[in-house]
Amino acid sequence: MREITYVEAIREGLREEMARDEDVFIIGLDVALGYLSGITRGLREEFGKHRVRDTPISELTIIGMAVGAAIMGMRPVPEIQFSDLLMLAMDQVVNQAAKLRFISGGQLKIPITIRTCGGIFGGFAAQHSQCLESWFMNVPGLKVVLPATPSDAKGLIKTSIRDDSPVLFLEHKQLFKMKGPVPEGEHLVPLGKAEIKRKGKDVTLFALSHMVHKALAASGKLGEEGIDVEIIDPRTLNPLDKKAILDSVKKTHHLVIVEEGCKTGGVGAEIAAIVAEEAVDYLDAPIRRVANPDAPIAFSPPLEKHVIPDEEKIIQAVHEVMS
Repeated sequence: MREITYVEAIREGLREEMARDEDVFIIGLDVALGYLSGITRGLREEFGKHRVRDTPISELTIIGMAVGAAIMGMRPVPEIQFSDLLMLAMDQVVNQAAKLRFISGGQLKIPITIRTCGGIFGGFAAQHSQCLESWFMNVPGLKVVLPATPSDAKGLIKTSIRDDSPVLFLEHKQLFKMKGPVPEGEHLVPLGKAEIKRKGKDVTLFALSHMVHKALAASGKLGEEGIDVEIIDPRTLNPLDKKAILDSVKKTHHLVIVEEGCKTGGVGAEIAAIVAEEAVDYLDAPIRRVANPDAPIAFSPPLEKHVIPDEEKIIQAVHEVMS
């Protein structure tokens, strides 16, 4: 199978959906140029300025326009350059997009796919480096997607655009240049279906987005010690594949959760609560969480590196649960 980058995979998914459905269009700051990630680069030349539209610097306006277009039957794909900037559009995301189908009694559909990127990378510092997926996991009516590989990125962007509910599609800056095998043509990945990235019998590693690759690297070293690690990538947080997580824990009897977001109130807290409520009798040791130590992200490269969960921190957590 051919290998392409994460960026190329998302661009290919966007191109295929725009060619398939003329109601799909892209709006956002500098999308004509493909600013920052380059994902939308070249699409304006292919589909025209009416379907790839640059906007003013106003995140509230970008999402508000997209919600209105979705109500009228179109399938907008607004881009917010950094997930941190979603705070400037919270009312439109949380109170409008996520709730309009419910408060209209199902009369309205809001098929909007909000693309944005998050994560620690390259000294973007405290206001442009956060992982905020746990905030949005808390919003009923909003689907939350975090692809970790190029193949999942293409399959999930296509599925998200076709979904009649609002979807928050969270890319990770560290993954943009990552290459991997991606099927050509029609390739859909269902929302709400986790993937076992590595099968094992001794300990379950639940890992999100970029942390999937840290977990895979750690599992190789742990394997040399005779510890057989199973890695669960949820791919989507809402809907969440609880069955895949619980089945794995029931098999391995140990759980380590790895995420780049802050530990307090994070995704890991919810996963730990689910397992505590529904599979605690299967655990042979307390659950361990590896996450950002509740600190803003510094501009300084050494300080930035210090807070990112890495292989050694994951290995240490696994040793703790296995002991």
